[in-house]
Amino acid sequence: MFAASPLPAITMRKPIRLLALLTLGTAIAARAEPLPTNITWVARDGTVNGRVLDAAGKPIPDATVTIVELAVATTTSATGDFRFPATPSGHYTVSARRLGYIGSSRTIVVGEGPLTLNITLTDGAFRIEPVNVTATRTPIAEADNPMPTSVLNSDRLRSDAGISLAHAVAQLPGVRNVSSGQQIGKPMIRGLFGPRVLVLDDGSRLEDYSWSDEDGPSIDARMAQRVEVIRGPASVLYGSEAMGGVVNVIPAELLFSDDGSRQRRASAEVYGASNNIELGSAATVEGAQGKYGWRVLGTGRFAQNYSTPNGELGNTSFWAANGEGALGIRNEHGTTTVRAAHYGGEFHLLESSGPEAADPNGGPVRQTADDRLQVTNDYLVNGIRFESKAQWQRHALTEVSDDCVPAPGQTTCTKVKDQVAFGLVLNTGTLDLLAHHTLGDHVNGTVGVSGMYQSSSSDGPITLVPGATVNSGAAFIFEQATFGPLSLVAGGRADTRSLSSDASTALTLAADSRSWSATSGDVGVVLRPIASLSITGNVGTGWRAPTLFDLYTNGPNLADARFEIGDKTLKEEHATDLDAGLKWSEGPLRAEASVFRNDVRDFIYTAPTGTTVNGLQVFRHVQGDARLTGGEFSAQAQLFDPLLVRASYDFVQGTDNRTNTPLPLMPPPRTILGARLNLEQMGLPKRAFIGAEVEIVQKQDRLSTFDSATGAYTLLNLEFSSERNIGARAFRFDADLRNATNTSYRDFLSRYKTFASAPGANLVMRVSTGAL
Repeated sequence: MFAASPLPAITMRKPIRLLALLTLGTAIAARAEPLPTNITWVARDGTVNGRVLDAAGKPIPDATVTIVELAVATTTSATGDFRFPATPSGHYTVSARRLGYIGSSRTIVVGEGPLTLNITLTDGAFRIEPVNVTATRTPIAEADNPMPTSVLNSDRLRSDAGISLAHAVAQLPGVRNVSSGQQIGKPMIRGLFGPRVLVLDDGSRLEDYSWSDEDGPSIDARMAQRVEVIRGPASVLYGSEAMGGVVNVIPAELLFSDDGSRQRRASAEVYGASNNIELGSAATVEGAQGKYGWRVLGTGRFAQNYSTPNGELGNTSFWAANGEGALGIRNEHGTTTVRAAHYGGEFHLLESSGPEAADPNGGPVRQTADDRLQVTNDYLVNGIRFESKAQWQRHALTEVSDDCVPAPGQTTCTKVKDQVAFGLVLNTGTLDLLAHHTLGDHVNGTVGVSGMYQSSSSDGPITLVPGATVNSGAAFIFEQATFGPLSLVAGGRADTRSLSSDASTALTLAADSRSWSATSGDVGVVLRPIASLSITGNVGTGWRAPTLFDLYTNGPNLADARFEIGDKTLKEEHATDLDAGLKWSEGPLRAEASVFRNDVRDFIYTAPTGTTVNGLQVFRHVQGDARLTGGEFSAQAQLFDPLLVRASYDFVQGTDNRTNTPLPLMPPPRTILGARLNLEQMGLPKRAFIGAEVEIVQKQDRLSTFDSATGAYTLLNLEFSSERNIGARAFRFDADLRNATNTSYRDFLSRYKTFASAPGANLVMRVSTGAL
């Protein structure tokens, strides 16, 4: 077993100390001078009027303007004007976005004073999101955020969004993709993934079989406005599983038109990819009239087997159909939004032994269906914004296979082609109640409670885990204080969770029950000695309860050709993360650098026993201590008017403290260099650019005993985009050539790396119109 490893002294296990710190910070802030902010005071009647302009003072039509806290949006007219009538009194963040421009935000106080609110957007080939809501549960400017975060904006989602969310976010600094082919992936943040990274849908947790190599987040990133990532523990805000980080998929806000006018907006796209003959489309129709706003959107995808430079890989095709509908009702006090979403498809997989010689297109098939219903209320009462999020989710995972693996205690079984190997169903209900408050001009924060009920069932010839129910509850407080050039954030949380598992003859398990309780906290600081520089530091803790697989599995894991045995005595994991960073933003240059150390106590991992069952090597789930260290760097600069360049570098090292050896599956260091040339400024079509990106992945020299080495590689990606009007509509044309040199390589984080190369060259052509 691992030997105990000392953790940093700041464990934040006594919430009373944290509350004392919050009280002291609030008192100091109340006496301090406020940090100058970009605040506009608007009329007492609550009507927010304004215009969106470019750097030359010309109006920008069809820009999306949002009041972030109220989740309401409108679009600018041909003259760049927008209007939000009947806005309740309070502090708000107004953001404006338009494809081809750098987003901007303004802080407003609905109360008294002049009415005009102008927002200027500057040209930018890479859109920068003006605010982040995931890191603090309320909007915060990136320069004022002590927690390390990354954002994938709608421009990159448009060009990078495949069926896998993890594939879409993998280019962000500190974020990677643990994949099973091109369809299934899990986001890895600073070396942690699976049940250690929490995925959210608009702030509500997504529950799936994150311990399985063949189940990824059931959400289509193409239907999102942006994806926000917290790099590091965020259990103080989101509870268990947010130990390594958080990925929050945020949909576009609904349109509203309180003045009675009718708004309608539609968008559509079609695309095709050459490598796997992939075809897909997406369509959105949305509108507003009076107090109602609505949206319906859907995506469909179909692909054949993908090809590597060494040939086609059989049984890698897929299809998927996903959709969402939303209805919002707004009144003088706030909004109520109802969203229904479906994610489903069929994904063909390779086994660990590689393609079947007798039937190259044969093999296991994963079928998934995920349905969610969300109801969100956001209301202002006496200056406090009350927010509730209720969600019901049904997640089903079925594997069809012709493999035959004897059950425990048996030596033979009957092989049936395309039989159901196993079926898993999760039904989960979650509820979050939040109160967002502001104290004067210096302090704001959130107090909240959350709860979850979950039932799990399992059937099929292969029983992976027993049926079970889970109940959990939590309460937290998170405060932000600003005085002069110094900003502080601090929060504390208490969680409790209980699990009751059913008896299982197949797993030779009796009925069992477990319970856990944990406290977590976070303290961060931002120092801005000058307006363009932020110096950040953050200490955060996180935790996660063992999964059903960790505790009770007793059977074959066919994806990894293992027989795995759980341990029902496992304890919860605890992490303490120290993070420090620098952020610079002035004129044409934006840069960020951060370093971290994450100590994980009672880290759960699998270790070989040296025995076999029915030809499969036996692994047991055990615990110990681990340490992860690393850093990220990113920068972008407008070297001169037509040319913008960017660069990023990230690395992480994980160490088993028992043996002082590397942890398995730690990603190798990576460098990404990119550039875009604005062709419009050279007299070519409107909003046209060309770009190139080079991804350099080093060889991983720090290998665990269980790792399979892969070589270093360099990939070249090329892109072209142009926007032009055809008749009365604007169209955008995109072409992306990925792995342009058809390089043969193997991804260290791919489950297929021991028997198959990664995809070769792939040309993706896309045409879209509306809501650009």
